[in-house]
Amino acid sequence: MTDKQMTRMETSGADLTEEQKKKLEQLMEEEEGATRRVKGFWDKVITWLAIAMSVFALYTAIVPVTTQILRSVFVAFLLALSFLYYPLTVKYKGKITVIDIVLSALGLFCIGYMLFDFEEFIYRAVTPETWDLNFGVLFLLLILEATRRTSGWIMPITCILFLLYAYFGPLLPAPWTHRGYDIERIIGHMYMTLEGVFGVPIDVCSTIIAGFCIFGAFLTVSGAGKFYVDFAFASMGQKPTAAGRAVVATSYFLAMVSGSGVANTVAIGSVAYPMLSQSGYDRNNAGGFLAAGGMGAITTPPVMGAAAFLIAEFLRISYLEVVLLATIPAALYYWGLLWMVEFDARKFGLKAVALTRVGTASQLFKRYGYHFIPLAAIVGFLVAGFTAQIAVFAAIVTCFLVSFIRKESWFTPPKLMEALKQGALTVLNVGAICAAAGIIVGIVSLTGLGLKLSSIIIDYAGGSLLMTAVYTGILLWVIGLAVPITATYIIAAVIAAPALTKLGVPDYAAHMFIFYYALLSEVSPPTALSPFAAAAITGGNPYKTTMMAWKYTLPAFLLPFIFTVLPEGKALLLHFEGINVLGGVWTIVSAFVGIGLLASGCSGWLLRRSTVLERAITIVGALGFVLPWHSGSVAGAICVAVVVALQKLRKDAPSLAAPH
Repeated sequence: MTDKQMTRMETSGADLTEEQKKKLEQLMEEEEGATRRVKGFWDKVITWLAIAMSVFALYTAIVPVTTQILRSVFVAFLLALSFLYYPLTVKYKGKITVIDIVLSALGLFCIGYMLFDFEEFIYRAVTPETWDLNFGVLFLLLILEATRRTSGWIMPITCILFLLYAYFGPLLPAPWTHRGYDIERIIGHMYMTLEGVFGVPIDVCSTIIAGFCIFGAFLTVSGAGKFYVDFAFASMGQKPTAAGRAVVATSYFLAMVSGSGVANTVAIGSVAYPMLSQSGYDRNNAGGFLAAGGMGAITTPPVMGAAAFLIAEFLRISYLEVVLLATIPAALYYWGLLWMVEFDARKFGLKAVALTRVGTASQLFKRYGYHFIPLAAIVGFLVAGFTAQIAVFAAIVTCFLVSFIRKESWFTPPKLMEALKQGALTVLNVGAICAAAGIIVGIVSLTGLGLKLSSIIIDYAGGSLLMTAVYTGILLWVIGLAVPITATYIIAAVIAAPALTKLGVPDYAAHMFIFYYALLSEVSPPTALSPFAAAAITGGNPYKTTMMAWKYTLPAFLLPFIFTVLPEGKALLLHFEGINVLGGVWTIVSAFVGIGLLASGCSGWLLRRSTVLERAITIVGALGFVLPWHSGSVAGAICVAVVVALQKLRKDAPSLAAPH
């Protein structure tokens, strides 16, 4: 857990017990690794290295730098900082050991060796020399160790399995067999080309993700993050639905400063759970709702999770196009959550609570509304046709300048240094994952594994697009049990996306499908970190909380199949090629109706508490509206009419539930 995340938990979660804080810290460390808190000389070393890393990232955003040099220098910073900031084991959280110093220095030596005679170095990739091999092996071992420290054992083990697959290819049974590659070829490919560690994932991380991490740190240090939370709560009023709506609004705003579903859940839950409890939510429902809000934030434009930037690079499209792809699905997701809030208020008989506020919404906006300007800057620059790098650089500069509107948000030298430091430290986790994922991507491109696996998936699915999508979703769930969201997306993008595109799915739809199901690993058992974090806050049962999270995130499970399997579903991604525009608009409108009805069926409430039969009919009607067919909408309307008639005629229950 970074200092920024720890500080947020300590401040916003002042009412959490020490036991709860300990559980949350453990969960955060499962996702992002344990971090050090050192003082004195080594704290200064980490600080200045981190500042240098951020300055380098900002410099390269506006000044062209040779691709190989940019990526290698970024990895040099990544390795040097990872070994100093992340301990060998939890036992050494309070101090830096000789091993850490040696590993940090070796990382710099490996990159320095590359850059010493760079032009000659890259031409030896096919026939590396002895020293190339020695440094290459050492470099891969350092990448694996840095990844282990930042995200655990699973990702390094996965990389090792892929490396073994490349070496032992001739010994494997069909259809997995391939020609096999010797150590020289593997090391040359991984270390000396732009197809391995220095491939697409690290490219995106060094050029775009790093910039957005720095932007998030600037927003946090300037006080924008606190303003977004305060503004969200102040806007909700004092109705029975106020606490739930505040969670939905806060989850969206916190996505601007955090790309982690677990971090969002912790930050939201520590503030919002007391109010959810006072309203009448039980521990498991509250926890599921908090996890759903935290997870959904990553899917929401304009600032999304790291995987969104990778989509842009893999598809060779602008980040603005990715934002447009995600707009309607994100709106549908939050639309479903808002209807869940409305139905929960009636089902549980929720009570109006006074939300903790530091002023009215209008008062806060007048005082601190300038914190929205950096977000507007990102959107404005993207719409104007600038790259994501330029857009986020402009947003950072804007955040710096507007901070001087009020004295309490000024970027004084200490605050500026803190923002630059935290921006770099935040990127270490995802940077190490991207570097390790480069090994996997490199092996896939070297061996042709992606095409093999896509053929296997299609064969198992019997050529059915629906079953191929189902198997792909299951594959993503299995991968997501072991590795973080970013790595899950990268692995699936190279080994599973080809299966969907072979069957005629547009590449943008295939990658959005993978993106959403990679994110859903955050709420999928048995390692559902977001619900587990929420349960640690609420005191609920982790697995019951996970099931509640599934209820609230159901639209995210359903919608990817619509825009992947059904041609008309492309309208949900704002693509209308091959379909009537009016028909596409109707698809979007009916999807909103369907998601609202799905929320009703899952919650068990329409006009009054629904029976099992009424819930089943409502869900069938919801699916009818969600499916982009006019006949489906007619069937959906009939189902709704039947349920309304049944509830109007039924006299056995009041239209409002008793207080919970």
